[in-house]
Amino acid sequence: MKALELKVPPPIVALLVGLAMWLSSRPLPSDTAPWRLAVAVLCAGFGVIVSILGVWAFRQAKTTVNPVNPEKASSVVSTGIYNYTRNPMYVGLTTLLVGWSIWLATPWALLGPVGFMLYMTRFQIIPEERVMSSKFGRAYDGYRQRVRRWL
Repeated sequence: MKALELKVPPPIVALLVGLAMWLSSRPLPSDTAPWRLAVAVLCAGFGVIVSILGVWAFRQAKTTVNPVNPEKASSVVSTGIYNYTRNPMYVGLTTLLVGWSIWLATPWALLGPVGFMLYMTRFQIIPEERVMSSKFGRAYDGYRQRVRRWL
């Protein structure tokens, strides 16, 4: 399955997962709970903020944000949001999908964020970690020991 490693940009994966969630959803009958919209919007907002903080930290460090070319990274970013998660952009996309699943109001939709995390871990994060470890050695390996992959 190496053919899928670092091939599909994560926002495209999230979009495809979100579309699959929508296509397979069957809303619960007459579920118009006002809390659902509020929680969905909060999740989406949190996801957007976390993702933006990740992109901003990369821009500040003047390193690439292109996830399909991790070999172009110029430094290990370990400040700001990267003190809490090694993958804030992916955490943000996952949280957006959680908000989407809440909005869809169908239990099956919760499989979307789980599937996204599994896909991202196997085909994006693990290959990125190999590249970063090879390129930055101890600096990246130490960072990886201090900060969790997701949260």
